[in-house]
Amino acid sequence: MAAFLSILRRLYLVVYNWTVFVGWCQVLYFAVKTLKDSGHEHVYNAVEKPLQLAQTAAVLEILHGLIGLVRSPITATLPQIGSRLYVTWGILWSFPQTQTHILVSSLVISWSITEIIRYSFFGLKEAIGFTPSWLLWLRYSTFLLLYPTGITSEVGLIYIALPYIKGSELYSIRMPNKWNFSFDYFYSALLVLGLYVPGSPHMYTYMLAQRKKALSKSKRD
Repeated sequence: MAAFLSILRRLYLVVYNWTVFVGWCQVLYFAVKTLKDSGHEHVYNAVEKPLQLAQTAAVLEILHGLIGLVRSPITATLPQIGSRLYVTWGILWSFPQTQTHILVSSLVISWSITEIIRYSFFGLKEAIGFTPSWLLWLRYSTFLLLYPTGITSEVGLIYIALPYIKGSELYSIRMPNKWNFSFDYFYSALLVLGLYVPGSPHMYTYMLAQRKKALSKSKRD
């Protein structure tokens, strides 16, 4: 029974990783093609659907960690996925005024290259039990550049959205109401921006440690 469940787990993770890999390949292809053919103003419209699907699929990774399907710590997975979902849905989708900014291009290109490498890495690892050394190196090295560009783009787009968040009062709840509760989406966006200050260096330091550990292990092997 344990052997059957192990095979089932691996099969599911292979399908999951390669399916999301294809989604991110679409995002990168449409982003680069549109950037070349039409300019950065049209990139979001070109990538919207595959971006939303691929990024939202990452919610399953939180579940994978919670039930022990993978060994990735929730403390590292949750903030990264949460921030990306917030930018995808809470900023870009909710405030179309941000969609034509050039930071959208740097955002989706940084995200997609990172995720294409990551999902192919885990897809191969689950499918055949190992990964090529070059892919291992890419998995634990490309973040050195792509994490800063991605984070800068995320923070920039949230900042750009602030006047539109404040002016529209979208998602805000004002009193009086039957719940006797108020919520201001503008201040929640400021809070999110504030969390990037300690969160980004912490995540970068964590990934540097993971890189050192993974590359050292590969040399020993």
